[in-house]
Amino acid sequence: MASTGKIPRSQFGKISKFLSFVLRHKPDAIGLTLDAQGWASVSELIEKASSEVSLTADLIKQTVVTNDKHRFSLSADEQKIRVNQGHSIKIDLDLIPKEPPSIL
Repeated sequence: MASTGKIPRSQFGKISKFLSFVLRHKPDAIGLTLDAQGWASVSELIEKASSEVSLTADLIKQTVVTNDKHRFSLSADEQKIRVNQGHSIKIDLDLIPKEPPSIL
């Protein structure tokens, strides 16, 4: 992906909030489709978000990498994105339940 240079932190904040909203709570707000594990196509996200926010694949990647709370994940090929936690929609993150230790 090509570098976009220095992007203002405020722009990352706006993009992070937008991504959190559509990927955690309301993908249908922009007509975005998530798979059963919560992954969305980066290209579909860019296309469908265009009326709300201007996104590029590089801008999405930089937002994922620089997010200090590690809210987002990109697939290995960087073609899909999802949020890591906090969904209000049904998502199967393929997590294996574990018994907590007797003393935390």
